[in-house]
Amino acid sequence: MELIVRIKKKLRNFTLDADFAVKDEVFALLGASGCGKSITLKCIAGIETPDSGCIVWNGRVLFDSEKKINLAPQKRRVGYLFQNYALFPNMTVRENIRFAASGTDAEKQQKVQANLERFSLLDLADAYPAELSGGQQQRAAFARILASDAELLLLDEPFSALDSYLKWQLELELGKVLQSYEGTALLVSHDRGEVYRLADKVAVINHGKMEKVHEKRALFQQPETLAAALLTGCKNVSAASRLDGHHIRAEDWQADLMVADVPANVKYVGIRAHFLAFRHQLGENTIPVDVVQVIEDTFSMLVMVRKAGSDGRAIRCELPKREWQQRIAAGTKLYLYLPPEKLMVLAG
Repeated sequence: MELIVRIKKKLRNFTLDADFAVKDEVFALLGASGCGKSITLKCIAGIETPDSGCIVWNGRVLFDSEKKINLAPQKRRVGYLFQNYALFPNMTVRENIRFAASGTDAEKQQKVQANLERFSLLDLADAYPAELSGGQQQRAAFARILASDAELLLLDEPFSALDSYLKWQLELELGKVLQSYEGTALLVSHDRGEVYRLADKVAVINHGKMEKVHEKRALFQQPETLAAALLTGCKNVSAASRLDGHHIRAEDWQADLMVADVPANVKYVGIRAHFLAFRHQLGENTIPVDVVQVIEDTFSMLVMVRKAGSDGRAIRCELPKREWQQRIAAGTKLYLYLPPEKLMVLAG
């Protein structure tokens, strides 16, 4: 089943421009808060109306500005998980799930029971939303959506209000649900790890503009734009200029570097902190550095360095605690190696 979205909608500070197609997979929209991710889902669900464009689900037109088609939300057969879960406060968990279930009375009862068991809600079946914790409300909301036999799942920041342990438990459960789900699901998130673990394909939204759709591994390994690099967790970025087909000048780091290839539109270069390494001597892509700051993290050391004797931008390195302790004990000059194959050449 294929979802086609080609819509535009004027918002306060920018115009949302979403153009993508997704079929029988988990598709994620990754972006900062306020970039247009949730509005995209609301337009698909029928809660918001685009200014122009079309939305087609499995050959059925949900919205078409030219043809004046705009199906009501209840006719779209879309399951939408809101950030605040939107459970009916005057209904118990059981009643919330039953309200969304389709079929005969017997079929509804079977779906209610199956989803109460799936999400470990049997002991809470007769509780009201106000009596539940945030995690319990989320499980109830998941159960309600799946009982509805929704053909399309829209998940809007599903774990945003949870503590880290509960978030992980529910992410595991959602992962199982999505693996067995035979339809299409859209996930909105600003959490890159969550997106990487759950999605098949990803598109970055930057101030309403949707960038190219990528298979998730390709996006994280080689983002093509500054926005994509930052949103996928790159901590080290410098303005860059082209020297030749395989060399750039990293302006902020004050270093000339070799890379695999230099496109004509290069504006930035980035590298992830865990790909950097310390060496004992100068060489290709190896620069002498001074230590600016050392920060002990939970399981690693974060070492901020800059080119020796310069006022260049500091570069963040991440390495195991034991390795850093050995470097300190050695007391030798530090040289930072930036692997050419790990440098990400980026457009604006």
